Amino acid sequence: MQGNTIRFIGSVVVIATLSFTASGLEVGQQRASLPRPAWQRPALPCGGASLADTLSQPARFGFGRPATEAEIAMLDIDVRPDGQGLPTGEGNAAEGKAIYALKCAGCHGATGTEGPNDRLVVGDTIKGARRIRAIGNYWPHATTVFDYIRRAMPFNQPGSLTDREVYGLTAYLLHANGLWDGKVALNAKNLPTIKMPARDKFVPDDRTDGPEIK
Repeated sequence: MQGNTIRFIGSVVVIATLSFTASGLEVGQQRASLPRPAWQRPALPCGGASLADTLSQPARFGFGRPATEAEIAMLDIDVRPDGQGLPTGEGNAAEGKAIYALKCAGCHGATGTEGPNDRLVVGDTIKGARRIRAIGNYWPHATTVFDYIRRAMPFNQPGSLTDREVYGLTAYLLHANGLWDGKVALNAKNLPTIKMPARDKFVPDDRTDGPEIK
């Protein structure tokens, strides 16, 4: 049952509402027996499975299919410093210059020096104490120029260039940096023979105080 107790303390009236039960512990016992909300309950494996059962995984999930050789070839396009991975075909600097003006100059400038994006051609690359990095003074391997253009350029349509266009652009940029004869076609045989000025400035990571990458 419930009742109200009124007490006069000086000029202050205190009204307290009291609740009574048959046993003082009854309310606490009833609250303890109520089910906890879902967010307070421990997570249980689905379908009554044990935790150990949920840790095992099937070898296959039953969807998808193996990639075809053609699909793998579309993605397996990396080119190594020694030229392994370069495709057949060729391109020259004159062809590359026309492609550059159409698809590259908007980001790198008309001559590869103006920007607004990365500078590609060496010129006045010393600004105070800071050296501006370009292909001709920083990139260690000529094959990397081909590899990067083919997989990442142009910025708004990466992967859209043909191998001939990439060879042409590579020939043009190497020629603009004074590293290639613009009259000679560039191909998988002669591109790896170009020695970049910065090649000897890069050394293999020979540290042994952590995970070794070879």
